[in-house]
Amino acid sequence: MKKTLLASVALTVLAGVAWAADDEKAIQALVDQYISTGYQQGEKQHLERLKQDETLITCSETRNIPSPEQAKAIIEREKATIKYPEGNKMLGNWEKGKEVFNTGFAMRVGVISPDKADKPRGGNCYACHAADPKEVAAGNIGNSLTGYGKMRGNSEETVKYTYDKIFNSQSMMACSNMPRFGHNGVLSPEQIADLVAFLVDPASPVNK
Repeated sequence: MKKTLLASVALTVLAGVAWAADDEKAIQALVDQYISTGYQQGEKQHLERLKQDETLITCSETRNIPSPEQAKAIIEREKATIKYPEGNKMLGNWEKGKEVFNTGFAMRVGVISPDKADKPRGGNCYACHAADPKEVAAGNIGNSLTGYGKMRGNSEETVKYTYDKIFNSQSMMACSNMPRFGHNGVLSPEQIADLVAFLVDPASPVNK
């Protein structure tokens, strides 16, 4: 009698778990549908950004706390995506880098009226990081980059580290919140090299 009762309870619990899993899948499918249809459809809307790749799926499922094995796999996979400018010249023009840093048209899903669809894309970096001390509207989600070159110098190691970090932050820290600017095609290798110069060049206002 006891075995029969226990078996019945176990079956009921398992059925509830199965129902909950199916229900969760249905809810997630509905959420995905609302998200995908909630943006203006059409040319240059970049809706492909709504689709997660293997790395982002892992980060979502683990709530940005991957296991050591998962973190290692992410870092190795993301390192393989890094591309360098022609001639491996990772130190560009700091004045151009300043423009890329401060241009706010980047990492958007869709084009927002009255923005022009052909508006130059930048990194929108100042939304998260302070850099030029004269910029009063900088965000503070990310760490301050003011004095970056003063503290780190501009050695080959620093230049490469900075370039790789901007191109694909997850090549260094799994599930980093920083956008993968090069990986996502938001910034070209040349633009990233200019950003590196903006951060490390002694002549840049970042290091004054």
